[in-house]
Amino acid sequence: MKGSTLAMNKNKFVYTAFLAIAFAATFSACKDKRSTGLEYARNMYDPIAYNPDQPNKNFKDGKTAQLPPAHTKPVGFTEYDEYPNTTEGYEAAGVSMVNPLPVDTVNLAQGKHLFDVFCSPCHGEKGDGQGHLVKIEKFSGVPAYQTGASSRGGNMVDLTAGKIYHTITYGVNNMGSHASQISPTDRWKVVMYVQQLQKGQ
Repeated sequence: MKGSTLAMNKNKFVYTAFLAIAFAATFSACKDKRSTGLEYARNMYDPIAYNPDQPNKNFKDGKTAQLPPAHTKPVGFTEYDEYPNTTEGYEAAGVSMVNPLPVDTVNLAQGKHLFDVFCSPCHGEKGDGQGHLVKIEKFSGVPAYQTGASSRGGNMVDLTAGKIYHTITYGVNNMGSHASQISPTDRWKVVMYVQQLQKGQ
């Protein structure tokens, strides 16, 4: 009898303690609606580094995002000055530039992936000029690689690797430059895949 009384008292104590803790937690949570409560490793929530759009007193102009120093190049940047964004540069690239990558299943698969991400919204997955943005009438006049005419003269099916690369780099008409989105090596993979689409494959 004495043991059962002790067990009952112990259960009541545990139950009462649980209720007290739950009440305290509820009360403290409702006390200040702006409070986030206890947080572990606060610096994971509030990073020390500045965000690019934040004011920054460390620079004279007060901006965090600064232009890179003059005459510097980003890591992996490749000069493309010999083929300027002109008709002459486009034609010269078409004659002189050759895809340095081997045509293999890995490069074609990566080229297809990049094409699907960056190009197919306008050009269509099959290169037929019927991408999603064309279908919803956001853009018009996107030529098909197999049958369309190039706005620079000639047929799309006859575009050389250099001309395709030049167009990806600088853009043309409604198509903007993709130089900042696609690295030079990856551009050649896209070129490789576009040439497969030119063949209707």
